[in-house]
Amino acid sequence: MSDPSPNPLATGSSWSAFLKSIASFNGDLSSLTAPPFILSSTSLTEFSSYWCEHPSVFAAPAKEEDPAKRALLVLKWFLTTLKQQYASRSEQYGNEKKPLNPFLGELFLGKWEDEAGTTELISEQVNHHPPATAYSIKNETSGVHLQGYNAQKASFSKTINIKQIGHALLSVPVPNKPGETDTFLFTLPSLHIEGLIFGTPFSELDGVSHITSSTGYTAKISYLGKGWVSGKKNSFTATLYRTGNEKDVLYNCSGQWTKAFEIHSGPVKNNSAKTLVETWDPETTRMSELIIAPTEQQHPLESRRAWASVAEGIGKGDMDQVGREKTKIEQAQRAMRKKEQAEGRQWERRYFTTQADDNALRTLAANVGLAANGDADRTGGLWRFDAAKLEKAKKETLSDEEKTVLARELLGQ
Repeated sequence: MSDPSPNPLATGSSWSAFLKSIASFNGDLSSLTAPPFILSSTSLTEFSSYWCEHPSVFAAPAKEEDPAKRALLVLKWFLTTLKQQYASRSEQYGNEKKPLNPFLGELFLGKWEDEAGTTELISEQVNHHPPATAYSIKNETSGVHLQGYNAQKASFSKTINIKQIGHALLSVPVPNKPGETDTFLFTLPSLHIEGLIFGTPFSELDGVSHITSSTGYTAKISYLGKGWVSGKKNSFTATLYRTGNEKDVLYNCSGQWTKAFEIHSGPVKNNSAKTLVETWDPETTRMSELIIAPTEQQHPLESRRAWASVAEGIGKGDMDQVGREKTKIEQAQRAMRKKEQAEGRQWERRYFTTQADDNALRTLAANVGLAANGDADRTGGLWRFDAAKLEKAKKETLSDEEKTVLARELLGQ
């Protein structure tokens, strides 16, 4: 759901007033009511789709027998996801916009169908206080499966700083060893918002994130931004090495995660035309289109159906409609939480389940400085995709009357 007619950029007093409001706000900025010119009609549940705009790159590691090269292909895939995840909206509309805060149980479902086969996306808002989104992306042909969950905590200190909480796990079948899987654990980068003074905000990644594998390889990605090293925004460097031996670099990558980057064998100091493995340029690489069911065929809790009236108001710049329709959803959700509390029950997640422990996380977390519980205490649980729930959901059919009842009870519509 892209903004059909994005709101114009703010200028002058309106933008200054907005900056003053966030500078004086105490608490998580994600809960702050945003002015019209910074609102997006897209919910955070949709952001899970940015992991897989290139399904063939996502599935490619399943064809590689060598574990080091397989780890390199996973690193390459991760780097190709960054532009869509963190820059696509500001490039499209001229500034970054505040997404809609999902309600508990909100869904975003879709699939890609291309030369890689069918790749299925399931995204669900699994927690509300604190808010957390879980996702599952699986390529049916290769068996490559990504699952994870994340939350965001935003604060202001000269700029908007966003800390991403959570992690992702990628399972890759090993081609020459039937029944074996290579598992990769990802930590999530932090980011901050540039361009606030000029009224054209955009995201810039900072700090470090890691990818570590069950076959003994770790990648470290350092996000440099527009600094003295390159002078270009969205810059990064990455190295791949045997876990525990960071100085023995097997491969290195560098460039801009929004533009082209190069992959070389060996350490950076030896980079040359002879060590060049591959160059990636998103401008010359076609993205696969995400296929979404028509709105009228969607489940009432699917994002684009649930937020349709709000998105329409944002597109028209009708903030009365936006406020009215958002209030309906918020009041219905509060009423449902009170009803659940009174009945001594909790909201049943449709596709995900919390776990007390996870073997892959317990084995790999220490390699990348992640807590053994996966930050479950800050995301409402250690969330994992539940295949049994998927099968149950596939068998469910709702009549138009049942959809109407759900929309009224859960969304006030």
